[in-house]
Amino acid sequence: MDRLIYTALTSMNAAMNRQRAVANNLANASTPGFRGEIFAVTSATLKDGSIEARALAKGNVRGADMTTARINTTGQPLDLAVQGDALLAYQSPEGGEFYSRRGDLRVTATGVLENGEGLAVLGVGGGPITVPQGFRISIGEDGSVLATDPAAPNVPAEAVDQLKLVSPEGTMLAKGIDSFLKVPGGGVLPPDPTARVTSGALEGSNVETAKTLVDMIDAQRAFEQRARIIKTARDLDEASSRLMSMR
Repeated sequence: MDRLIYTALTSMNAAMNRQRAVANNLANASTPGFRGEIFAVTSATLKDGSIEARALAKGNVRGADMTTARINTTGQPLDLAVQGDALLAYQSPEGGEFYSRRGDLRVTATGVLENGEGLAVLGVGGGPITVPQGFRISIGEDGSVLATDPAAPNVPAEAVDQLKLVSPEGTMLAKGIDSFLKVPGGGVLPPDPTARVTSGALEGSNVETAKTLVDMIDAQRAFEQRARIIKTARDLDEASSRLMSMR
């Protein structure tokens, strides 16, 4: 009986984790460049050396759906959509690198180029990109960050840095609770010199709202089914106790 309850309880935890992942996908259905989380449940068996005593369900986010989403034209010079499979490199709060397709860029009061979440964009040199104050900024097709002095409109734009565009091909990526992609163990992805971007456009989220709503209902029902199993186990245990007391 305890094995039935134990298995059902771990399945309930997995169902709750699935609901969290689905809710996060739904909350980011309109976030630029968002990649939907892929949730999977695996079985794990506890062994004492002689017998497989209990089996539990472990459900976690295993990765991200890297399907390309729709590109929407915005006309904003600092909005960009990454072509192909390349990713933009951002500086994590801990000082490392993580990656995203989100390209709604802006310049802070201190001249740092960042995205809509306030994360600094990394250049090819590995550091945050800083642009001259008061200059008009644009992004070239190869990721070059171009600055034009408004006081000298006839002077060609000068490249002050270049976006670090990286290739995820052949590298395992993990998706954190912050929704960014990371290389497990603190590694970094190699630069992709062939990567290109489209300025004045943003890639949307690849989350399908209707399908995600169905997944949410399915996850809720799965949780309720596990709860009923525990109730059934309790009823069986109480019935067994009554039978024993009649002897």
